[in-house]
Amino acid sequence: MTEKPHIETRGRFVPQMALAIGQAGESALSVHAGNPLPVQQYLPPAASEPLTGTAATDAVLGPFYPAMGRSIWLTLSGDWTGKVTVLRSADGGITQLPLTIGGAQWASFSDNVQEAIGEESVAGAGWYLAVTLSSGSVDYEVRQ
Repeated sequence: MTEKPHIETRGRFVPQMALAIGQAGESALSVHAGNPLPVQQYLPPAASEPLTGTAATDAVLGPFYPAMGRSIWLTLSGDWTGKVTVLRSADGGITQLPLTIGGAQWASFSDNVQEAIGEESVAGAGWYLAVTLSSGSVDYEVRQ
């Protein structure tokens, strides 16, 4: 049989005036930083402006300025051949570098995609697309 949680106060006449949450098989504990309520944070829609368009020639497109701490999504579609590489700049676009993992470049695409490509944690960092086409045109969208 499971014991019912109870709350103990220090004086018989002073009721506890704080939120508490029951622990399985234990007394209820006050809610505080070390014992938060089991809730999920709700984020409103990102306010970042998407980077969208169609590229029919080689170009560097952007910047896209993402909201902090949210996934950045890339969509490439159309009938095209070539390569689209995601670049990032933390100095206002002066230096645009490809994304890497362990020193190896990634986030370079030669086919239609729809996938998360990263999250941003540096205020003011911009994301770009370097497009190199052999034929056709590519529709692109970077958004959150």
